[in-house]
Amino acid sequence: MITLRNVNLRRGAKVLLDGVSVTINPGEKVGLVGRNGAGKSTLFALLSGKLHEDAGEFSVPAQWRQAEVAQNMPETSEPATAFVLDGDARLVQLRAVLAQAEDSGDGFAIAHAHADLADAGEHDAASRAQSLILGLGFTVAQLHMPVSDFSGGWRMRLQLARALMAPSDLLLLDEPTNHLDLDALVWLEGWLKRYAGTLIVISHDREFLDAVTNVTLHIDRQGLTRYGGNYSAFEMLRVQQLEHQQSAFSRQQDKMAHLQKFIDRFKAKASKAKQAQSRVKALERMERIAPVLADAEFTFEFKEPANLPNPMLAISDGVFGYQPAVRPEPVEGSVSTSSTRTESAASAPTEPTVILRNVSRSVLAGQRIGILGANGQGKSTLVKTIARTMPALGGQLTEGKGLAIGYFAQQELDVLRVQDTPLEHMIRLARELGAPGQSSREQDLRSFLGQFLFTGDMVAQAVGTMSGGEKARLVLAMIVWQRPNLLLLDEPTNHLDLATREALSMALNEFEGTVMLVSHDRALLRAVCDEFWMVGRGGVQPFDGDLDDYQRYLLDEAKRMREELSASTSRAGRTAQAAAPAVSEAQQQPRGSPQEQRKQQALLRQQLAARLKPMKSELERAEKRMALLEEEKRAVETRLAAPLPPQEVADAGRRLKAVGDELAKLEERWLELSAQLESAQATG
Repeated sequence: MITLRNVNLRRGAKVLLDGVSVTINPGEKVGLVGRNGAGKSTLFALLSGKLHEDAGEFSVPAQWRQAEVAQNMPETSEPATAFVLDGDARLVQLRAVLAQAEDSGDGFAIAHAHADLADAGEHDAASRAQSLILGLGFTVAQLHMPVSDFSGGWRMRLQLARALMAPSDLLLLDEPTNHLDLDALVWLEGWLKRYAGTLIVISHDREFLDAVTNVTLHIDRQGLTRYGGNYSAFEMLRVQQLEHQQSAFSRQQDKMAHLQKFIDRFKAKASKAKQAQSRVKALERMERIAPVLADAEFTFEFKEPANLPNPMLAISDGVFGYQPAVRPEPVEGSVSTSSTRTESAASAPTEPTVILRNVSRSVLAGQRIGILGANGQGKSTLVKTIARTMPALGGQLTEGKGLAIGYFAQQELDVLRVQDTPLEHMIRLARELGAPGQSSREQDLRSFLGQFLFTGDMVAQAVGTMSGGEKARLVLAMIVWQRPNLLLLDEPTNHLDLATREALSMALNEFEGTVMLVSHDRALLRAVCDEFWMVGRGGVQPFDGDLDDYQRYLLDEAKRMREELSASTSRAGRTAQAAAPAVSEAQQQPRGSPQEQRKQQALLRQQLAARLKPMKSELERAEKRMALLEEEKRAVETRLAAPLPPQEVADAGRRLKAVGDELAKLEERWLELSAQLESAQATG
């Protein structure tokens, strides 16, 4: 187990953890939460061995293998599958040993190396790596593309796949969902639920933490507190704890006031001097209960739009895509007043890349639209075109009179200038665009920025030196200042902490205009959107269902892809076994009268059914056992969500790990049996 006893951690002169003690048991899945700057990443550095404690005792079992996502951007022409495979360091080492043995011609060493490789999972290593890559949103065609051909976000996905490929007892994930869309996020949740080792994850995604974790560690005011349960359970327990603390503090203050009143009244009287002195000592010995200090919550609101055109926007036979040779210049959330925009592919200097076609949709005043779809299907292309940062390739986009768009780009630097300060951004925005009812005086702009936590010297700090969360807050400030009536938000929560996400959710719910939202944050989508559009297969269609329906759809799609990959990689061996009877039967095609042919065909069907019966029976047994294990897993997780003695927590954690291990093995066997049945039915 991992133990911290009276540990102190510093970053420079700042104390981040002061005398903290906590235990993490094998197999637990831990969410590490706390405000930005509280020390989460520093604690990760301690766990991974990059930092040492300044005081106290810290230990991780020496035999544990650790894995984490490398933060550097890989620059290599190595194919994607090979890059991910290299995450398994033992496999790489054993392959080198085999190559050396083959070069030396040592038969014994060659045999020994092959045995070691078999133990390390060499036979299915490539398929496991490809399952990880496909699960994280890549296509089959990209499996062998050079890593250097991918953009930064996709390379970070490959780094994540490489970390998951590494056999580990301790997996450390720092914001693993930042570069993922909803499809890949749902897949990652499923993978982490099956992970058999100890997981510690930092995330600002509430639903992700709820789905994956069963323990929460909270860093707050240099302390580290352990809570049994996921993030929602932590929130509930935290509120109860604060209520009890405040109640105890109030009672103690009343008692102290009563003692002090007695002392003040009788300390000068000789007859009461001893009693007064005893109360002075009691007051001095009393262990002070700290008051509950409320954190300063960040809140903001969108101004009431100057007008609400209806419809806001009408798209007729729209064609969306991009011109590789044309790069639109970044805009600072500009708002134009044109009523109709029509662009033709014929005016493009090169052949355009069409992503979406035949799109005919209307956007009405007051709608709350969530835009769903896998990465690369065209969500951002659709939003950028509506936001006027890309031209449509065809069709007609008609804007309502007075349409004012507030655009939050997925990459904040698409609407920000690296060298400029927040104040310079606001001054330029006020000078170039203006907004109804908004003052452009510098002092007023400084005060406005202060509402978004840009105070003091921060208003004169270059944007390029700011954190992702600070850049996101600046974009929000610029959007709010413009008083838009249509909000286009493309992954606005990527760099926001939980408190700021909550503030954004509240502001969007109070916004009187129209919202179009692309996000992998399901809590935000649930809170804000009441209808969904599905972007995929070259078009845009309404999605008939809620977010739970979409998540089930994604899980079914991921399962189908895994089955196809598993079947394709192992079909050769199974087909060889199944081919013999199939060929024999093919050579004995029924001949003679139609009646005799029917008899022989019936006999063949009976023989096939007899061959398949054992597999079907085993498949049914596996499904029943998996259902029982899932039920037991939920029961253990519910038990862990309640406060338990340390020994019961450890016992429940071990049982949860055992259930998870058995469930993972059964799922693998289920996939194998399904593939065998499919192959046998195809050849039989």
